Amino acid sequence: MGRNYLTTEECLDLLEQYHTPPHVIRHCQAVAQAAVLLAEALNEKGSRLDVPLVQSAALIHDIARTEEHHEIKGAEIARNLGYSQIADIIYVHMNYDMKKEVDQLTEVDMVCFGDRVVKEDHYVGLAERMDYVVQKAKNHPGAEERIRSKQAETQVLLSKIEEHLGMTIDELMKR
Repeated sequence: MGRNYLTTEECLDLLEQYHTPPHVIRHCQAVAQAAVLLAEALNEKGSRLDVPLVQSAALIHDIARTEEHHEIKGAEIARNLGYSQIADIIYVHMNYDMKKEVDQLTEVDMVCFGDRVVKEDHYVGLAERMDYVVQKAKNHPGAEERIRSKQAETQVLLSKIEEHLGMTIDELMKR
């Protein structure tokens, strides 16, 4: 049976093959870095997260970002390559409801968390990232309410994660 993830080189080749803009590639790399740091820290505390799966899904989660419904197109690309777990993560990353408890966290949560704390190509934290997303969506009715609801849910979980790890997310991201 083959592996369920892509190597970093394979991800970068795919991003190039699908003409993903350089700024989006840098965003994907920053999301992957944040997601992997969190997954590794949680694994140090007893979780069993598949770090290579987290990394590869995060690296190509926005492979089709220049297209409408990029999460569907990106998932289709991964699925056609035989990476159904990566495809499943990409497919839900835009509207995913993160788990409520630390011991329930999955690889999907790691990628979505990374995406919710990275603005463009660097870690900024949840509040700044969500403010940025609200600004981008200001012409969409009801968008701010949905975004702020996701932010509040994520913040509750974030507090639990920080307590579990014994450090703040800001401290973790400086590792």
